[in-house]
Amino acid sequence: MSTADLLDERGAELDSCELQLRQYGGRVYCEGRVRTVRCLEDFELVRRVLAEPGRGMVLVIDGGGSLRSALLGDHLAGGGARNGWVGVVIAGAVRDVGALAVIDVSIKALGASPRRSAAHGVGEIDVPVTFGSATFTPGEYLWSDEDGVVVSRAEGRSHRIVPEATGF
Repeated sequence: MSTADLLDERGAELDSCELQLRQYGGRVYCEGRVRTVRCLEDFELVRRVLAEPGRGMVLVIDGGGSLRSALLGDHLAGGGARNGWVGVVIAGAVRDVGALAVIDVSIKALGASPRRSAAHGVGEIDVPVTFGSATFTPGEYLWSDEDGVVVSRAEGRSHRIVPEATGF
């Protein structure tokens, strides 16, 4: 089901990310449970999480909207795809745009930068992050396609939506 159809059908139960994110990965559509990283110009936590088994999950990265340096490139994205991650959504930048286009993972980001970010490991993993008027809570469900990104609202804010066929 498309994100537009989901919002038409269940809009009160979903958050829609209002950022105008660009599509970079070789896969356009993805859906899965959310994991998060909050970091600023430091890709080390992104690397650590994508090195773990993804089991069909989507990594949401709050990079503070910085386009100064990239939080994801072809090596991390390729490793994530091999580890079973289906998507990455970044409020920040990517690099290696040509190579990302053929990697079987959905990648949405604000833009691109040729500069690699630091690798100090500063930030947080699996905390709720908010950008584009949407809150991404670890464990909630996310859908992404050509129209945008929507996510189920955390328990307590609304009813949880989990597709029946996901196996979670």
